[in-house]
Amino acid sequence: MVNAPATPTGRARDLLMAGWQAQADGGLRASWMLHGRPGIGKTEIVQDMAQRIGARLFDLRLTTIEPQDLRGLPFFDMEAQRTIWFRPEDLPDDPATPSILFLDELTAAPPQLQPTVYGLLQERRVGRHVLPDNCFIVAAGNMVEDGAIAYEMGTALSDRLIHLRLTATADDWMQNYALPQGLDPAVIAFIRTRPECLDTTEEALRQGDMIACTPRSWARVSALMGAIPDRGLRNTAIAGVLGEAVAAEFRMIAEDIAASVHLEALLEAKSGNRLALYPTSLHGLTALVYALITRADAARLPAIIEIMAELRELGTLRGAPFSALPLAELGTHGFELLIARALEQGWQEAFLNSPAYAAYMAEREAAGLG
Repeated sequence: MVNAPATPTGRARDLLMAGWQAQADGGLRASWMLHGRPGIGKTEIVQDMAQRIGARLFDLRLTTIEPQDLRGLPFFDMEAQRTIWFRPEDLPDDPATPSILFLDELTAAPPQLQPTVYGLLQERRVGRHVLPDNCFIVAAGNMVEDGAIAYEMGTALSDRLIHLRLTATADDWMQNYALPQGLDPAVIAFIRTRPECLDTTEEALRQGDMIACTPRSWARVSALMGAIPDRGLRNTAIAGVLGEAVAAEFRMIAEDIAASVHLEALLEAKSGNRLALYPTSLHGLTALVYALITRADAARLPAIIEIMAELRELGTLRGAPFSALPLAELGTHGFELLIARALEQGWQEAFLNSPAYAAYMAEREAAGLG
């Protein structure tokens, strides 16, 4: 067992970023290890980090290489009467360009490869090749209990690493991955209402099922939603990604959302003409909120703010079935995500100039929530 605290993937990314900054400042020189179930997002964290810091990513899948692929190949120098080792091209060597050396599938690597990896993780060198100071080292692998191919990690290897045990949580996944990546609103809405379906690996292992839901599989479902227009064929493919039971439940919700969410019509309609366009189910309204956030841009933001504020008042404006739904909570959640997106993009002015948002804030202050 990896006796490190469970860390959401978004927090793990933030910690790696802090580690990179500490290394750049000269205060830390360490190698990091991401433990987690297949599909939890280990590779995506490292790819996102490389993009954020402008680093070249060297992605080495350790299950596909031999020791000589890291050590290099020997060449006999007849004149000097010695053996010279040629450095492999898959290792960083540019001191002017930041780089990340990603040693993926470390726990599944053959035991004979591990001694070669030791030097990279601890001394940042293999043979005579020394990694540049601006190279950040991250390893990743599955755990034995995840049902994946994995070897127990010995102390000689584990002692060279800072260990992070990743866990998938619905809120973290939605905020730090699904919304920034613009996943299909039906997928995000389903996970918000059924967060236990984000990662069903443990249950699948217990029941002997081959297919499990993971963050990676939900991203694949999102891609299928837009890639296969034929509903019957698409549903069959989705069942092959999620498993039959979860896919059936998702299909019902996705079809309800597809039939009831009229995003473009809502965005184009004037305030007084929108009331008949709102979905009447909680799933539909939840998907609408996420669709508004993923589609937000500077031009649409004033209308989106109006819709988000109006959504909270549907119980008063239209009565049943809206009066029985938690619209205030959903609208507040939507505003929080929308404000975060606006701050990230520099769209704050739209909120300052919005009468709808001013009325929303006045209502919260009157309720003691401002």
